[in-house]
Amino acid sequence: MFSLSSLARRITRRQPHPLTVFSRARNNLAPRQVKHIKKHKGRVPIPIGGSTKGTTLAYGDWGIRIKGNGARLTAKQLETAEEVIKKKLKIIKGVKVYLRVFPDISVCIKGNETRMGKGKGTFEFWATRVGIGRVILEIGGTPIREELAREALRQAASKLPTKMEFIRKTTPPRLGHLVLHPPRPPKAPSLDQLTLQDADATELVQPSV
Repeated sequence: MFSLSSLARRITRRQPHPLTVFSRARNNLAPRQVKHIKKHKGRVPIPIGGSTKGTTLAYGDWGIRIKGNGARLTAKQLETAEEVIKKKLKIIKGVKVYLRVFPDISVCIKGNETRMGKGKGTFEFWATRVGIGRVILEIGGTPIREELAREALRQAASKLPTKMEFIRKTTPPRLGHLVLHPPRPPKAPSLDQLTLQDADATELVQPSV
């Protein structure tokens, strides 16, 4: 037989601290566990270091990435955009939607007309900060016509608070507002240019009288 004190001690051991663990709903984007419940507001990152990581497709064949200014995307906005794509492409068997960002930043809000001080506000929703050029959503898993993929991603982009652009696997990476096109190969000289070069070389070889 267990005593009440030992049973209570076992129950308290199994239950983690309520401020560090959040329950994740079935269709809700939220981290399973965080170290601190409240975080600083922060700023949207600006890609000035020269890295193009996360600006091209990695899993799918079509996708959208940020073309306008960076923004803070909430979990609800990402869920809505993902649901729009799934609803549009549900007729295609085997299609997959890849979410390239995850909302792991807790946003706390204080009520209106509240005096300053007395600590930070209460937890409100989850969000993520994404900079310009970052890929947000990808679709793939099975061949999809470009017209259908473009329409599905256009509807999803309308649910997000910044300007997006449609990309494919051949789209070059983006560094801020600059699209890094690959260097063009050198153009082969034409027959007329080769003839002129041979004529110039012959004139240089002939000795002057």
